[in-house]
Amino acid sequence: MIQTLSDALAQQGYETLTPVQEAVTDPSLAQADLLVSAQTGSGKTVGFGLAIAPTLLGDDTHFDRAGAPLALVIAPTRELAMQVNRELTWLYGLAGAAVTSCVGGMDSRSERRALERGAHVVVATPGRLCDHIKRGNIDLSAIRAVVLDEADEMLDLGFREELEFILSETPEDRRTLLFSATVPAAIAKLAQSYQRDVQRISTAGDARQHSDIEYRALNTHPRDIDNAIINVLRFYEAKNAIIFCNTRAAVARMTSRLTNRNFSVVALSGELTQSERSNALQSLRDGRARVCVATDVAARGIDLPNLELVIHADLPSNSDTLLHRSGRTGRAGRKGVSALIVPPKMRGKANRLLGWAKLTAEWDVPPSAADVLAADQTRMMSDPSWTDPVPDDAQEIVSQLVAEFSAEQLAAAFVNLSRARKSAPEELSDPAAKDDRPRKEFGPSVWFSVSLGRRDGAEPRMLLPMVCKRGDLTKDDIGAIRIQQDHSYIEVLASRADAFVAAVGADMTLEDGARLTRLDTPPTLERSAPSRGTKPGGRKPARDGGAPESRPHREEKPHKPAAAAKGKKPPKSHKTDRSPMKPGAKPKPKSDTAADGARTPRAKPVWTKENRDAAKSERPKRDKREDRPKGKPAGKRDDGASKKRAADTSKRFVPPHKRGKPGGKGPNATPRRKP
Repeated sequence: MIQTLSDALAQQGYETLTPVQEAVTDPSLAQADLLVSAQTGSGKTVGFGLAIAPTLLGDDTHFDRAGAPLALVIAPTRELAMQVNRELTWLYGLAGAAVTSCVGGMDSRSERRALERGAHVVVATPGRLCDHIKRGNIDLSAIRAVVLDEADEMLDLGFREELEFILSETPEDRRTLLFSATVPAAIAKLAQSYQRDVQRISTAGDARQHSDIEYRALNTHPRDIDNAIINVLRFYEAKNAIIFCNTRAAVARMTSRLTNRNFSVVALSGELTQSERSNALQSLRDGRARVCVATDVAARGIDLPNLELVIHADLPSNSDTLLHRSGRTGRAGRKGVSALIVPPKMRGKANRLLGWAKLTAEWDVPPSAADVLAADQTRMMSDPSWTDPVPDDAQEIVSQLVAEFSAEQLAAAFVNLSRARKSAPEELSDPAAKDDRPRKEFGPSVWFSVSLGRRDGAEPRMLLPMVCKRGDLTKDDIGAIRIQQDHSYIEVLASRADAFVAAVGADMTLEDGARLTRLDTPPTLERSAPSRGTKPGGRKPARDGGAPESRPHREEKPHKPAAAAKGKKPPKSHKTDRSPMKPGAKPKPKSDTAADGARTPRAKPVWTKENRDAAKSERPKRDKREDRPKGKPAGKRDDGASKKRAADTSKRFVPPHKRGKPGGKGPNATPRRKP
């Protein structure tokens, strides 16, 4: 090992190397490409720092003057990149290395100036590094080694294209080292594409997988999930704890709940700015905060030295995420606890996750209030304050307390002060108990009116959080919510009514300008309008609350023809009087007008063969040749023209659903349009 790096390890208190650090520093692998899989917290950062040192320094112990970067270390998140930057800074500090970071959320102009001054090692996130490459701010021609830390997470986050672009911009004779907790098929494919003669190193044995972590699966009643988390935090009283949630909304809700219970808590989620995230992590490291509520991506790769407890408020989606979450604790030989909060419906999923991760968990119930108090007593009796000498500046107050109070009073005061600094534990329900208890009476209440109604889209699920947030209430303080057409009524416990009004303020205004009014008497609710579309003869409720009455039947009217109903004359027949009548048929009766104006019916003629022939002879004869088309021989039909017209489908009506495709075959095919 290079002497300057050995001295840096000694200053940090390293006496022996971890298995992964020993494997990657094997002299036979000094110039080989590596694909390393090791469990989280096994010292991978220091491991790849030691692995690329011979490639960067050669036989030297110190770096030359900084210029174009010699190594790239790519991490998926800003927090992990900053953590890697800190680790490599002290590891290469005695060798005189200049380590620069390029991460999202930071000032890109400052990063560009740092790159112009020169750097030996650049630690970056994929997106920001691609931006610097495209802008020409970084020169990759001198790169000797590229390290992809948490490569599986980068692929999960969708950075494949960025990684391929970065690797394509670096020299082909570089060393490429991939470090990952797991090696799925996507990682193996990436290694095959961008590594040469890769050497596989795996130190995450099945028997030693997270051997320093105690896994506990806690059966919890669905309504006691938050209370179970509070009791777990109180039972262990870890120096640092992290609670994992699946969504940003869950992170915000859990953070608010713990803050109200006097826990020193910070949040980590994607909606925070870089400065807010850095401040949150720093407060955990220096002891100002003890609990961190985070999503999976936000907490990826963070290293908290005193993290002793991991709580899975929401079960992870897969076993790899479970390992990454739990790997935040039990690092570098320290012990830790990973607790899964498991409602009854999630027990099957929890068993599958543990089985896929090849982990064994102890199934139990969350600590009860009595268990928490017993643990507090044990910690109190073993507190070193009992044996520590009295400070010189406290001698006077100690003597005064001993003189004025008895031993019992002093002990009681000590216990009360100790409990006052901590949140009270919660009483939990039996996880197997069904929630079939009768609903308790709400008790004395006060009604309030809100100027939002059904016309404004108001719903109970919208008004409840609005009122609770603005009026500092819980859902147990709210009774009935009645939505009316133009306003709504909300029932509040009488004991909380004055505090509710004080929290809302003198202007009595909720969100979006909704007005709140306190009522002296319970409201009179509007009756819903009768439903429309009732069939004739149907039943509808009586208005006076009596028996339902039947709707009378509508009087049936005789049907009239449409033409007669509108005052129109019936259409004339298409037949003419010239058409010959069949033998024995009766002619249509007609009427004549007499001299006095009266209309008398015309006598019906009797048709015989003689008068019918006479009627025919009186008709004017027509020359049929006048109607015949010119140029056509008499007595012949133009069969060719008629067939041609019949074959012309463009003049024939075809229903749209039977038309063929343009240019297709068949009698119904649609002809193509000419260009």
